[in-house]
Formats: sequence, C-alpha cells, structure tokens
Amino acid sequence: MKTIYLGLSGDIIHPGIINIIREAAKHGEVLAGLLTDSAIAPHKRLPYLTWAQRLEVVENIKGISKVVPQEEWSYIPNLKKYKPDAIIHGDDWRSGPLSREREEVMAVMKEMGGVVIEIPYTQGVNSTALSELMRSVGTTPDVRLKTLRRLIDTKKPVRIMEAHSGLSGLIIENLAVEKDDGFHSFDGIWSSSLTDSTSKGKPDIEAVDLTTRLQDLTNILECTTRPIIFDGDTGGKPEHFVFTVRTLERNGVSAVIIEDKMGLKKNSLFGTDVNQELCPIMDFCEKLIAGKKAQVTREFMIISRLESLIAGFPVSHALERARAYVAAGADGIMIHSKEKSGDDVREFCEKFRAEFRGVPLVLVPTTYNRFTEKELVSWGASIIIYANHMLRASYPAMMRAAKTILEKERSLEADEFCMPIKEILELIPGGK
Repeated sequence: MKTIYLGLSGDIIHPGIINIIREAAKHGEVLAGLLTDSAIAPHKRLPYLTWAQRLEVVENIKGISKVVPQEEWSYIPNLKKYKPDAIIHGDDWRSGPLSREREEVMAVMKEMGGVVIEIPYTQGVNSTALSELMRSVGTTPDVRLKTLRRLIDTKKPVRIMEAHSGLSGLIIENLAVEKDDGFHSFDGIWSSSLTDSTSKGKPDIEAVDLTTRLQDLTNILECTTRPIIFDGDTGGKPEHFVFTVRTLERNGVSAVIIEDKMGLKKNSLFGTDVNQELCPIMDFCEKLIAGKKAQVTREFMIISRLESLIAGFPVSHALERARAYVAAGADGIMIHSKEKSGDDVREFCEKFRAEFRGVPLVLVPTTYNRFTEKELVSWGASIIIYANHMLRASYPAMMRAAKTILEKERSLEADEFCMPIKEILELIPGGK
C-alpha cells in the first residue's frame, strides 16, 4: 500500500479539506502531517485550536490512516523523514507565497523517486476567509487571555503594537503584509498609559483611575480578538494591584506590566528625579507575590519592568533585580532603556538569557529602533512592543490636514491626506 503525505493545519475543516483527503485515499494510505502551532504562527495567524485539540479532530476524520506532527512550515523535513510515495496538495500553491515551497517539494520528491499529486483547488471555500469570518464574530475573554502564552511558546518574536482607541485596534487586528515567508501581522495589542492619556489630551500621570482606563480598553476589546498587554505603571500599593489583576483577568487581558519605580510618575524616557526613585526590591516583590496570589487562571501574566538602566544604574543592578523578581513569581521581565546605542539592553539580555533560558523577555525598542526584530531575537527577546507609534503617527497626520484647511480656506487640498468617506463607512462592519 502506497503512502500519500498530506500537510494540513486542521484548524478549520471544510469541504475542500475533505475533498483532498478523499482524493488522497484513492492513491493509498494517508499520512497527515499536522502543523504545530510553532510551524504556523510565524507565517499565519495562530490557530484557534491547540495542537492537541486539532490532533483529536484530524485523527477521527475518515480516510486518514495516521497523523504525525509537522514541526516546520516546510514539508521537506517530514518528506525526508517518512519518505512517502507521494505528496498531495491543491493546485493553488502554483502561485503566491507557497510557490517556492512547491518547487522545493518537486525537487525532493523527484530525488526520492516519489510523485506530487495536485488536485484542483476547491472554489468558493477558503480557510483564510473562513478564519476572517470567525474573527468577525469576536472572541471570549477566556480564549483571548490564553493566546499570549501560546504565542510566546510558538513564535519569536511576539509582535505587539500600541492601540489607544477602537479604530487603532481595528488597524492592528486587520493589517497584514505578504512577504516571502508568508503573511506578517501584529500578534497583539499594547494598552499604553502614555498614549491613552495623550489621546484624551491629559498628562501621563498614574493618578488616572483604573475605571477610566478600562472605558477606553473596552472599546478595543469589543472590536478586536488579539491578546492585550496592559501598561499597569507601578501597579500602586499591593492591595490596589490585587484589584487591578482581578479586573484585567476578568476582562480577558493576557498580561499586565508593572515598573519598579515609586513616587509621582514621570515618563521613563525623561529619566528619573527625586520623586521617581526605584522601589525597594522587597517591596516590589511583595507586590508581585500579592498579584500572583490574586489571579484565578494560570494563563494570566504579570511582567516586571526594570527601570535600573533608565535611572543610570549598571547592568549588574538590573540583573540583581531581575533575579529577585523571577524568584518572586514574575512571568516575564521587561528591560527599559533610553540609550540609542542599545548596548546596555543587549548586554542585559545576553546575561539574563545565560541564567534564565525560559523566562519571557520583553523589549521596547523606541530609542534603539535601528535594530531589526531578528537582531533583537538574537539577543534573547521573546516579545517586542512598539509602544506608541499609532498615536505618534496620527498626530502629524491630523495636524497636516487641519493646517492645510486653514491655509487654503477649503478642504479640497486636504482630501489627499484623508480616507474617502466611502472607506470610512465600510471600515466598520455594519457601518453603512
């Protein structure tokens, strides 16, 4: 009996998938290579179902004889490992991002004396389109909350973009760029206290009540499905932080980041002063412990943000604090710096990674922005946050349009800077 290899994600089973399984079974026993989360996530959106859930579904589909993990996006490693007589695929991979993969598969199968079976793509059925439709329905707090840990476990880096409104959240939710290795998109959303307060025309101070922050966060939650990391500033007193953790977790937020400063807040990029000294290590650890005890689920994350480098202390100072915070239960460490060279961040990352290989490490390359994501990952980064770019981009655009109208005394010339009204109406589902 010949072996026919079929690679699939198994997240959404539709008639097109059943058709290709039926065709494969006509040629022999079907060996299904079920792509792992880590194989899919760098190229497409993280599957809704976990690998174990998808395995249970695929194993019970009529026509499939055996299921094995496909741990890479490429078919080649599994083809060389299992040496099937044939591989089957829809003919849609003759063009687009998978065309290069097709050429490699053709060459490998020819070398092994196997064949490639291509069947006509099932028209009218598209997994990506179905995924988009599912996303438009929304998500639940429980599903959203768990997604961040899944992403950290399956891809590097996890790419996070700041949103300060429902509209900016929609852009993050829907934007994708096609590249040679698939579609690149933002994996999650950063709810920044700086951009939230600035969008209201108010200073970035911690006196803002959590309830006020949650009003704007709710607007983002209602129109997006991606995981959210919340900027918790210092977290306040331990008893206040307990309330924050429970509130965020209940709303489906995946993580909160709190910084080890104390006193009246001043933005880190402006440095520190007498009112912004670092919190004693034991006091901050007490806050972390209280927060971890307060959370209900295992998936919610509390990430410690180190301000040592901002305050002018050496890397050794930051490492000492990081060790204490990890021991106290921190689910990740964020290192912050205002140095454009990035040398201090790189040194910290390399030394931290030598001690803690599995603890998520968060970088916010606002000042040292010349480094690519691949370079930051080589330092040890797990999560990269673009912390304020949506707001910073919107302000000059609005200024330009408003200034043009003042100068020309009409709005005609401003049209080139603005979305057409039709697109505005079509932007929001049901908006027309």
